[in-house]
Amino acid sequence: MEDRVRVVIAEDSVLLREGLTRLLTDRGHDVVAGVGDGEALIKTITELDGQGALPDVVVADVRMPPTHTDEGVRASVQLRKAHPGLGVLVLSQYVEERYATELLAGSSRGVGYLLKDRVAEVREFVDAVVRVAEGGTALDPEVVAQLLGRSRKQDVLAGLTPREREVLGLMAEGRTNSAIARQLVVSDGAVEKHVSNIFMKLGLSPSVGDHRRVLAVLTYLNS
Repeated sequence: MEDRVRVVIAEDSVLLREGLTRLLTDRGHDVVAGVGDGEALIKTITELDGQGALPDVVVADVRMPPTHTDEGVRASVQLRKAHPGLGVLVLSQYVEERYATELLAGSSRGVGYLLKDRVAEVREFVDAVVRVAEGGTALDPEVVAQLLGRSRKQDVLAGLTPREREVLGLMAEGRTNSAIARQLVVSDGAVEKHVSNIFMKLGLSPSVGDHRRVLAVLTYLNS
């Protein structure tokens, strides 16, 4: 059982909204509200905050009424600015680089971007919700691959070896060093060395603390 978190779900498909609610409540989490558009999401969070009951994380679709373009991600960005401690995990049908960039351009804590197909992998999805609620990061492997692909074109990661890029991709998915070691079938020490080299080559000093794991992946945003 994961640590219990309080969640607000913003999804205009009633079927999917109820499905997400069931997935989370079955794992012992509290879904305190469910809404169908960005305006209702902002209103609900504002009301909960006024009651001293701000949730730990919002799970929101990128596209919601009335135009089904970017209402969800715009509401999410607005909420992150108004409530820095609120985790935001957005769901998208496919990788939309512009929206991912907009969401990730601010604080590196408590943010996630997953493809909706990932919801079918229940354990991964719920783990991602909890990780974002606790201030961590959850990026879909497909999102990571696309963003890192653009990074390579900009030569941001030109100094990294192929193995270091592989480790960086797994870091961006939210995996710990031990999980990366298991995935690559290497020792924890080997992964720690790769991670240290990545930080050094990207100019991320120890002074930025735990944020280095996210900043390493998002360095391209400042290029």
